[in-house]
Amino acid sequence: MKTILNRVNIRVLFFSVMLFASLSSYSQEENANEKKLSLSGSVDAYYQANLSASDDIEQSFGTSFANGLGFALGMANIVAAYEGEKTGIVADVVFGPRGDDAIGGFNINQLYAYINVSENTKLTFGRFNTYLGYEVISPVGNFNYSTSYLFSSGPFSHVGLKADFSLSEDLSLMLAVMNVTDVNSNLTGAYSLGAQLGYAGQFLNFYYDNGEALGFEADYTGGFDISDSFFLGINAAIADNDGEGFSGAALYPQIGLSDDFTLGFRGEYFSTKSDIVDESSVFAATITGSYTVENLTIKPELRLDTWGDATPYVDSDGVLTDKLSSFLIAAIYYF
Repeated sequence: MKTILNRVNIRVLFFSVMLFASLSSYSQEENANEKKLSLSGSVDAYYQANLSASDDIEQSFGTSFANGLGFALGMANIVAAYEGEKTGIVADVVFGPRGDDAIGGFNINQLYAYINVSENTKLTFGRFNTYLGYEVISPVGNFNYSTSYLFSSGPFSHVGLKADFSLSEDLSLMLAVMNVTDVNSNLTGAYSLGAQLGYAGQFLNFYYDNGEALGFEADYTGGFDISDSFFLGINAAIADNDGEGFSGAALYPQIGLSDDFTLGFRGEYFSTKSDIVDESSVFAATITGSYTVENLTIKPELRLDTWGDATPYVDSDGVLTDKLSSFLIAAIYYF
């Protein structure tokens, strides 16, 4: 009997040790998982005044976002991300005029899941911001507060499946099958194809939807560190949809004048054509300062757009003109 009891006690002890080890391991995994859940985001607002026209006349540059006069809101952005060992999710929610203009409803900027199939292959499924262009929706990711014509004319977001391949330390490839640009649900049965080839921070981007929305767009995005304090960004693109489309190029030189203040310039040439309007072009020059205190960035900005063969604006005297200039100052807080 004593032997049997000893065996039972040993089994109970063994079971207890295993249970404790399992609970301890589970607790450690839970603690590790808690560390992989992250929250980030931003809020932004600005003040803008026309310099070459009266603020009583409602008009803007024709690019996305930052088109309000006087005091105006940008957006509030909250991003929740959870990263597992091989999988993860991102939920990116926005509120405010900037977000409304970009996402077309639902207050969802991005919502996707991903899996790292291997060390060199990642699959992403859901809604994600576009891979085309130099600029992005969130003002935190842009140096200039106002946006370019190239960014405003291309896609904002895609819904679909993409595969990212790391071919070497510097070489990458992305392939995607998606709904047509900026469409959340597919009601027409039309799809688009996307591709990106990257090398050492330079990217060639392609988009094609058989004329259903944008048609075809080819885009180059890159940049170079000229020195420790001077950076030059570059963007060039061309898009065509059965004779309609756009083309253009933009340079983004930025120089750091101190640890807290950087001065940047965006010079853009943009041309557009359609069946309704003959080809027209614009040169847009934007000077932006960026001063950062902790997580707050203040951006004063001067912008002048000049159209070569059109008069889309009205000056202070109420006369049609090819020029519009403005001053704005934006405040962006990120966390």
